[in-house]
Amino acid sequence: MSLDDLVGFGPFFAMAEHDSVIAPWQPMLDLVDEPKVLEVRVNRVREALSASGGGVEVEARVAASVAHLGLVARLLAPTIGAAALGQSVSWSLSDLAWQDKLGGPYPLSVAVRRRGGPPAFEALTEAFIPFGVSAKVLWGNVGSAINSGVMQIARVRPELFDAARTAADAMLADQRIDGGALRSGPAFRRASCCLIYRLGDRSACCGDCVLTR
Repeated sequence: MSLDDLVGFGPFFAMAEHDSVIAPWQPMLDLVDEPKVLEVRVNRVREALSASGGGVEVEARVAASVAHLGLVARLLAPTIGAAALGQSVSWSLSDLAWQDKLGGPYPLSVAVRRRGGPPAFEALTEAFIPFGVSAKVLWGNVGSAINSGVMQIARVRPELFDAARTAADAMLADQRIDGGALRSGPAFRRASCCLIYRLGDRSACCGDCVLTR
C-alpha cells in the first residue's frame, strides 16, 4: 500500500509525505506540547460556529468538542483506510504535520522517517480535557470518528467494508469508548453527544447521536 492508495476513499483519507515541516505546514505535536496552539484552533472553531448560527453565543466546551471531533476524524480515517487495504499503521503526533484550515478535511502529512509513539488520537483526546469536555464525550467522539471512516469506505469501496469494519471494531473494543460495547456499521449509535445540540438546533445532531431517535 502507498499513501496514494488512500486518496480513492475520499478527502478525509488523503495523506502527503514530508522530510521536514515547512510553512504553511505545522507540527501536529504542537497541539499537545503548546497549549496555545490548540486554544487557537478551538477559538477558530468557536468563531465559525457562532458565525454560522447568526452570531449565537457558543460555549467553549461545545467548540472544543466539535474541534476535537474534526481533528480526530481526519486522523482516524487514513488509519482505517490503511487497515482496509491490508496494512496496519499507527501514526503518532510526532510523525504528523497539518495545516490549520476549517471548512473541510484539513491537509495532513506524515514524515518519511517516522519516530513513532502513542496513536495520535489518544494524545490529542487527552489534550482537550482542560477545555471542560468530559472524557465520555471525547471518547464518544473517537468512536463516532472510527465509524465514520468505515462508512465512508463502504460507500466508495463496498468490497472493503468487512476489512474496514474488522479494524474499526478492534478499536471500538477500547473500554474508554462507551465501555467497549459498540460495533461499527450503519446501525452504530454512540452513547454520548458531541454537544453541538447546545447551539440550540436539534436538527444539527449527527446521525449516530444518542439524542436522535
